[in-house]
Amino acid sequence: MSTDDLRAIELLNRVRYGRVATSMRAMPFVAPARHIVKDESVVLRMHRGMGYHRACSGSVVAYGADNFNTGEPDLWSVQFTGTASMIRPTTDELALFGPGPHHVDGEPFEPVYMSLTPQFVTVHILEYSTERSAEPAAEQSGEHPAEPAAELSGSGSGRRHDRHAA
Repeated sequence: MSTDDLRAIELLNRVRYGRVATSMRAMPFVAPARHIVKDESVVLRMHRGMGYHRACSGSVVAYGADNFNTGEPDLWSVQFTGTASMIRPTTDELALFGPGPHHVDGEPFEPVYMSLTPQFVTVHILEYSTERSAEPAAEQSGEHPAEPAAELSGSGSGRRHDRHAA
């Protein structure tokens, strides 16, 4: 695994949920999913009642997660793209997932599991200066401050890092 892949996995392990995206009947969709990282794959848990797992299984999907709502000063986003396949998780994997929700959209939660072996891994790091905390005051005064410069990088170098595996 490359350094960027390891960084993406380290970041993914910091959060529990993300979003899986693919298409169903030629229409794109994004659905929430719980994830764990196992070896070199991302294992997803979704609610069977949504039916999205049928569109994902055997298809190319993108799975993304971020820390956008954590309040951390620097923001990051990771994306793993590859083919998803239905799996039966091991006892150890089930323990890593922990308990699921009681209900999803008013229905009892019924989990379904997929494995995603990434072919592409993308890491974006948005680094803000210390001036970021002054933004709300400027917004309240009616001023429109310049958007803070965001750097896209996998290691703080100011570059976007994608890994494409054959």
